[in-house]
Amino acid sequence: MSRRVPGLKLWLFLPLILTLGACATPPTDPVARAEWEKVNDPLEPMNREILDFNLFVDRILIKPAAKTYRTVVPQYPRDRVRNFLDNLGEPVIFFNDTLQGEFDRAHTTFARFLFNTTFGIGGLWDQATKIGLEKQTGDFGQTLYSWGVPDGPYLVLPIFGPSNPRDAIGLLVDSYIDPFKYVAANNGARAAGLYRWIATGVDERSRNIESFDEIQRNALDFYAQLRSLWRQHRASELRHGEPAPIDDDDDLYSDPGSKKP
Repeated sequence: MSRRVPGLKLWLFLPLILTLGACATPPTDPVARAEWEKVNDPLEPMNREILDFNLFVDRILIKPAAKTYRTVVPQYPRDRVRNFLDNLGEPVIFFNDTLQGEFDRAHTTFARFLFNTTFGIGGLWDQATKIGLEKQTGDFGQTLYSWGVPDGPYLVLPIFGPSNPRDAIGLLVDSYIDPFKYVAANNGARAAGLYRWIATGVDERSRNIESFDEIQRNALDFYAQLRSLWRQHRASELRHGEPAPIDDDDDLYSDPGSKKP
């Protein structure tokens, strides 16, 4: 699922999200602390139930819609839809890269949006990549990370899937700083945000049918596998794709219980 979810009332989850940090008190025992830092999933029973619900919704609704979309709509127009939806998300990326102090990335995103909106006919064609303006990443969860806000425990959100309290709040903020939400509302298209979210979700699901099925088929514990894969992917996004820093030699032998959370 896409992380950009404009127009949805994620604030309904906010009281739960804001209280989750209290559930994630790290243990003091060094061995237990190391395992806690690796997993950090005190809400696993609840998370597994939510994942089961999400898989049920996917099985009866989202996956069939994605398969129908892929069958009915040829690859070429599907690519145009994907480019158009990506272009609509560029302003949010620009705002967040600016807030993170990533001004080169923000400049690239701004140039991409202008170039694709004009020469790409509203973003239907990604002409910017062809001239070296590569697509950037930027969301408010990532912004909070750059400001030093901890992620908190692993959290599975209904419909939206793997997350954590920081990124869940980021989803909410991104939905409210998206300028197209207000442009659509001012033009009487109040449901446009919902349609856009549905289109984004169905398009992305259609591009991952086989890979998702393969993970489900081969995983001994699908929940744990999905948690691990999401965390790896998210860690890369948080660093804008940069490799993780290598710990100093001293850290290799330090007591994990002595580190501050």
